[in-house]
Amino acid sequence: MQENHFTPFKESIASQALPERFTFPFYYQPHPLCLIAAKELQAYIATQTQWQHNFGLTGDLDTAIGKMFGVLLVQNKQGEIGYLAAFSGKLAEQNHLPHFVPPVFDMLAEDSFFLAGRADINLMNDQIKKLEANPQLALYEQALKSEKAAASISIETHRQLMIENRKTRKTRRIDAELTLDLQAFLHCKEQLSKESIHDKNQLRDLTIYWDARVQNAEVDVASIKDKLTALKQQRKIASAHLQQQLFERYSFLNNKGVYKNIYDIFKETPQQTPPAGAGECAAPKLLHYAFLHEMKPLAIAEFWWGASPKSEIRQHLSFYGACLGKCQPILAHMLDGVEMDENPLLTNPAEGKTIDIVYEDDVMVVINKPSEFLSVPGKSIEDSVYSRMKQRYPQASGPLIVHRLDMSTSGLMVIALSKDVHKNLQKQFISRSVKKRYVALLEGELTVQEGIIDLPLRVDLDDRPRQLVCYQYGKAAKTKWQVIHSNHQHTKVYFYPITGRTHQLRVHAAHSKGLNMPIVGDDLYGHKSERLHLHAESLTINHPVTNEVMNFQIDAEF
Repeated sequence: MQENHFTPFKESIASQALPERFTFPFYYQPHPLCLIAAKELQAYIATQTQWQHNFGLTGDLDTAIGKMFGVLLVQNKQGEIGYLAAFSGKLAEQNHLPHFVPPVFDMLAEDSFFLAGRADINLMNDQIKKLEANPQLALYEQALKSEKAAASISIETHRQLMIENRKTRKTRRIDAELTLDLQAFLHCKEQLSKESIHDKNQLRDLTIYWDARVQNAEVDVASIKDKLTALKQQRKIASAHLQQQLFERYSFLNNKGVYKNIYDIFKETPQQTPPAGAGECAAPKLLHYAFLHEMKPLAIAEFWWGASPKSEIRQHLSFYGACLGKCQPILAHMLDGVEMDENPLLTNPAEGKTIDIVYEDDVMVVINKPSEFLSVPGKSIEDSVYSRMKQRYPQASGPLIVHRLDMSTSGLMVIALSKDVHKNLQKQFISRSVKKRYVALLEGELTVQEGIIDLPLRVDLDDRPRQLVCYQYGKAAKTKWQVIHSNHQHTKVYFYPITGRTHQLRVHAAHSKGLNMPIVGDDLYGHKSERLHLHAESLTINHPVTNEVMNFQIDAEF
């Protein structure tokens, strides 16, 4: 008999109102009932003894794997209110664990085609490794390298000899023309011509000789490498076939009773191919189980449990929206027809706010941008610093915006009123001659007083606009910092960005290899509050016309 994963609440929820609409899953405040469900699930994770997993809370951090968990508030067929629980990916190297809904497709089942297919691919991997490690291949490759080197030296030596012989023949011909009679001179020219032909024939013979030797060495190398190439091609075909089979098995049920496999879901997106791990997140698992068992989903919440991954920033016990790259296409299908909360990201955060002018002349403007105010128009929101400046200065030419601040960051921005001024000011930012200082309030107490953070960053392709720390593909990002003052709860710091990457200060503050303390109010890398406590406080530039050094400072509101 299939296990029922519906979990009734342990405590009475009679005083709690049910959600009016389903959660907008990509940006939300957890419903009170989801908070209760999450606390019950967290207590279970902390006390259960049926399985073991190193989350990094007490175990070895080098082998720790934190996990995203999810709770789905549901109403079952009997009208009871409870919740379902799920984890993303595998947990304790398993797909099935008590208390959690099963995966949409269990690739780890003993009779699964996936395990058989993976075994075949692993066998190919072993064969490839053996061929690559074959000492004979190394000997053949070294022999080929030696033959090519010897051929190059031999032919180049002969070419140099030909050059010297040509010079000698030229001198002999000139001398013969000056000293010999006509008959003797003609005989000399014929002899010189024969010598030239001899040199060329020798070069031809040398080239043929060495080409043959190199080809023989290449045949030896190819005797092994051709097998390698064939095996790798065979592995590629097998992997693609196995992946296609997986895509077809991951079929998601939606609110209308319609199944759609992951291949067809992503075929309609720009990336077309599902990213690795798509369909294994908690949210699709929860909704699929609910629809399959005729439960009505009411609200959802996902939280992180354990140590943060080395590249991402995840806070233990913090709630997160579903990832955009992997989950958005799947959830769009699964939640089709479900009445949902409005997307708060479509609401204009700048409505009712004004921009203070700090400095203004005929060529440039310095403003104090409020927090939660776009620097440039977004995909769905036009209102921004750019649109406001365009409206205020209709005669201005050029891009106006010289540099940007994150929507949530407040502070000083420079606006150029002409193309030439924009070019001048932007050059100052690119050359890093502009001096910038930010002030931020961090969660926690710093004991060190100052330092430099050097963590390269790149965008998280599966969850834009989040940034990742990435030493392989990331762009250099450096930040100098200095403590202003601190107490047991918070630390106020100055940030001096040496580079200007997206979310640089936010990531450098929150990451474990940075300050390991998120900025207060950081809804992406920390915890949501009334605002992000990050402010561009001070700015020093050279006036684009007079070249006068100009200092601007606006104190933060926090």
